[in-house]
Amino acid sequence: MATTTTHSISDLAKEFDLTTRAIRFYEDMGLLQPQREGPGGRNRVYSARDRTRLKLTLRAKRLGLSLSEAKEIIDTYDSPRDTGPQLKKFLAVLAQHRKQLEEQMADLQANLEEVRLHEKEARALLAKTAKTAK
Repeated sequence: MATTTTHSISDLAKEFDLTTRAIRFYEDMGLLQPQREGPGGRNRVYSARDRTRLKLTLRAKRLGLSLSEAKEIIDTYDSPRDTGPQLKKFLAVLAQHRKQLEEQMADLQANLEEVRLHEKEARALLAKTAKTAK
């Protein structure tokens, strides 16, 4: 008889260095669906599937995806459908996110150039002021 590995909320919090509040938030977002046990269903019991979904959620966050994008992608992997459409969806989300990051990078580069220009102008004015003060 095979045993199923389960995890408590504190197990997952410790393993992934999260607060239990963060895990409950992911649950509220529909990313995790623990079983409820004990009096009034107060104790959450997370399955190996929940653990994997949490791991994928955190990976998606590191990539800069929103939780709704993460959920959409993770949910496609739960479906029994062909992996082709799932991978296409994943690629589309990644491409959109890459485009957004590239736009942000271009904005930051332009801002950095403007800061450099103002620094150069301020140094020139300071040097001019120092010469006329002598």
